[in-house]
Amino acid sequence: MLTRRLLFVATLFTFQLANAADSNEGKTFFRQQCALCHSAEPGDNGGAQGPLLHGIFGREAATSGFTYTQAMSNSGLTWDAETLDRFLASPTTVVPGSSMVIPVTDDESRANLIAYFEALGNGTFAEAEPQFGGFGGFRAPPEAEPPQGDPDWLNDRPGRVHRVDLGSLPEPYETGSAVNFPQIAPRPEGRELKVPEGFKAETFAADLQGPRAMVLAPNGDIFLTETQSGRIKVMRPTADHSQPQAITVFAQGMLQPLGMAFYPAGNNPQWLYVAETNRVIRYPYSSGDTEAADVPEVVISQLSPVGGGHYTRDLGFSPDGSRMYVSVGSQSNVAEDMPAKTATEIAAWEAERGLGAAWGTEENRASVMVFDVGNEEARGRLFANGIRNCVGLTVQPETSDVWCTVNERDQLGDDLVPDYSTRVPEGSFFGWPWYYMGDNEDPRHAGARPDLPGQISVPDVPYTAHSAAVDLEFYPAQVSGNSAFPQEYAGDGFAVLHGSWNRAHRTGHKVVRLPIENGVPTGEYIDFLVGFIDEDGNPWGRPVATVVMQDGSLLLSDDGANIVYRISYSD
Repeated sequence: MLTRRLLFVATLFTFQLANAADSNEGKTFFRQQCALCHSAEPGDNGGAQGPLLHGIFGREAATSGFTYTQAMSNSGLTWDAETLDRFLASPTTVVPGSSMVIPVTDDESRANLIAYFEALGNGTFAEAEPQFGGFGGFRAPPEAEPPQGDPDWLNDRPGRVHRVDLGSLPEPYETGSAVNFPQIAPRPEGRELKVPEGFKAETFAADLQGPRAMVLAPNGDIFLTETQSGRIKVMRPTADHSQPQAITVFAQGMLQPLGMAFYPAGNNPQWLYVAETNRVIRYPYSSGDTEAADVPEVVISQLSPVGGGHYTRDLGFSPDGSRMYVSVGSQSNVAEDMPAKTATEIAAWEAERGLGAAWGTEENRASVMVFDVGNEEARGRLFANGIRNCVGLTVQPETSDVWCTVNERDQLGDDLVPDYSTRVPEGSFFGWPWYYMGDNEDPRHAGARPDLPGQISVPDVPYTAHSAAVDLEFYPAQVSGNSAFPQEYAGDGFAVLHGSWNRAHRTGHKVVRLPIENGVPTGEYIDFLVGFIDEDGNPWGRPVATVVMQDGSLLLSDDGANIVYRISYSD
C-alpha cells in the first residue's frame, strides 16, 4: 500500500509539474544559467564543463560519460521529475560531495527547467517564436558542416610559431557553430608529451580530483586548488623536486575556489587569499603550514549581485601590496538578454562604473575589479571592462602590468572569436559583448552601441579561436635551481590552452610560450608542450595551469586526467 501511495504521489507531482510549468521558459532559464556548463539539446552549443543533459529523464546518475565525482557515482539516483526537483533545489544536500554546488532555489524556474528536460525527452518540446529583445538584428548561425581540411593540431610541435592576423578575421557565421566536446580518452600506450630539446615532461603527482590553479609558497610548497571539490591541497616536493613527499589538505568546504595569493609578498606572508566563485576569503598562514590554522576570514562578501555563468575567479596583488585585483567572468555567452538602455542611461551608468560596464544580469561581470587592501568591503571599483572571462589574472613582475588570459565568446564560427592574453590598463574596455578584437561588431548586438568604436582596446596576444586560454605564468628573471630553464626564457610567459569545444577541428590542449621583449609581448606565441591529442582527434588530457618551483622546473596541472606534470630542463 505504501509503495502504491508513493507511486501515486510521484505521478501526481509529475502531472502537476508538467501542466503548471513552461518548457520554453525553462529553455530560456537554461540558456541563461546552465548552458556555460551543460548542453541539453544536440547542437545547442552548450558548454563543456559539465555532463551533457541530452535524454536525462529516465537515466541513472553518472552514466553519460562525464568524469563524475565519486559521490555522484555512488548516489544511486535515477533522474525523474521529483528527483530532479529535489536535487536542483539543494544539490549538495541530496548528494553530499557533488561538484554541482549551485542550486536553483526559485520553485517556478526549477519547474520550468524540469518541464524543458521532460519535453525534450518525450519529444513534445515546441519552440516558441523567437524574441530578440532590444539589441537590434540577429541572424541565426548556419548548421555546422563536417570539418574541411586537415586538423591544424596535427602541425603542432615545440617551436612552431603562431600569430593571429586580426586584419584577416572571417565574417561571423562564415562556418557553422560546431559542437565538438572533448571527451577524455585513455593515454595511448607509450605516448609522451613533446617539449623542446633539453626538456622533459614527467608525472609529478597523480590521482588528484580536478586540479586547477597552483601557487608557490615561500618555503617551496605548492598550493593547489581542486575547484569543483572545494578544496586546497599542499604538495611538498622531495629534495630533488621530482615528486611530492607529501600531499595534505590545507582547507576544504569552499565554493569553487580558484585563484590564490600569499600576502604580503616576501618570505613571511601572514595570509593566503582565495577567490571563491562570488567572494574572497583569506586563511592565516605561517611559512610551512600544511593545514589551515583557523577558519577563513571573509574579505569580500560579494563580487557580483548576479550568480551563474562563468564561475572561476582569479586574484593578484600590486607589487606594493596596496591593491588587490579580482577577475569576474560573464554570466552568459554574449549577454543576449541584457535589457536596452538609452544613451542617457548608459552615460550615467558608465560615469559611475567605467567605459563599457555591463548591466542587468551582467552587473560587475566580464570585468577586473580592484580593491584597496585593508578596506576591501568598501565598494570595489571596476578596473577594466568588456573582458568576457578572464580565467587567469597575472601581475607581470618586470613591469607590474595586470594581465588577463581570456576565454572569448562562442557561436560565431570556427575561427571567431580568438581567445587572448593581454595587458589590461586601468580604465580599458575590450569590447564584450558588443564588439570583439577592436571595432568588429558582434551581429547579435548590431547597432546597439554606435558610440564605442575607437575606444576599444585590442588584445596583445590573440590565440586560435576557441582554444580556451586559461592561465599565464611569467618565468622568473632569476632562478638558480638545478632544473632552471635557459636564460632566453627569463621573463617570457607560459600560457595554457585548455582545449576547444566550439570548433569543428580540435585546437588547444597545449602550453605555449609568449616571447617578451623589454617587458612588452611580441604578439606571437610558440608551441612549447604539445601531444595531448591522439591520432583519432581525442584528447587524453586537459592542461589548466602552471607554476614555477624553486628548482626552476615548471609544474602543469591537468584536470582531465587528474595529474600534475613536471617539465624540467637539463643541458
